[in-house]
Amino acid sequence: MLVIACPGQGAQKSGFLSSWLDRPAFAATLDALSTAANLDLRTYGTESDDETIKSTDIAQPLLVASAIAAYRELFSDLDVSPDVVAGHSVGEIGAANIAGILDDTAAMKFVMTRATGMAEASAATPTGMAAVVGGEPDDVLAAIESAGLSPANVNGAGQTVAAGAVENIEKLAENPPERARVIPLKVAGAFHTSYMGSAQAPLATLASNLEAQDPQLTILTNATGEPVESGSAYLDLLVKQVTNPVRWDLCQKQLLDMRVTGLLELVPGGTLTGLAKRAMRGVETFALKSAADLDDARAFVQAHAGQSPAES
Repeated sequence: MLVIACPGQGAQKSGFLSSWLDRPAFAATLDALSTAANLDLRTYGTESDDETIKSTDIAQPLLVASAIAAYRELFSDLDVSPDVVAGHSVGEIGAANIAGILDDTAAMKFVMTRATGMAEASAATPTGMAAVVGGEPDDVLAAIESAGLSPANVNGAGQTVAAGAVENIEKLAENPPERARVIPLKVAGAFHTSYMGSAQAPLATLASNLEAQDPQLTILTNATGEPVESGSAYLDLLVKQVTNPVRWDLCQKQLLDMRVTGLLELVPGGTLTGLAKRAMRGVETFALKSAADLDDARAFVQAHAGQSPAES
């Protein structure tokens, strides 16, 4: 049983699409998504530096478009489909496209509205995020709350991301939970907290004018980790997730309960496979990074997709 995972903001690195644009189908898909977003995603994915693509209004559409294009390139010559799809934070929009909930234009409109709204909300108040690695879960959550912060991402595998005012991030870093490290993240905003409230209304307005189809693949939500069978319900959840925490720990638990045997993370792979190696022992992982990985990735898909655990 195979899950396709779409990474979230922070996974992007300078030049991460350089190897992919020699693939005509990938390049054509990326160009079409660029047109829909009114952004030069080719340049951002190949030539721009890390500081440029860290910007929320660039990073989010770039990651969604990359996941969509990589998925199509990966499965173009295969006669199988994944059993499950899930995305982390903004990766949920790519997952919605892969599952057939949102078409290309709708997905890019949604991510552009989301990214613009979150960037504007981030600029309104100095806020940030920090990863808390290690420690006892209860101690970590208590320390985050004590510092006046919110748990924005609960990623499992001993990693929780705190978010809130910059001075409170500094306070947490100075007084970390016992046996834990606090690592400030290069994200200019307290995503998935009430600080993003102003981004929600424009998204809700847009969503009311989009046509969401019911998913053709099993898709999980970051809200609870559970499968969502209604496209319109999933779209509503996407709007709400802007201010709600990402419960990737619950997504991983659900995947274990479903007895997934393989997790393939789309471009730029590495973050979610790293979490899975620690939190999903026994599940094989594959991080798709370069176009040179495609043959091995297709073999991985063939080994896991559409099989019961007893068969794989």
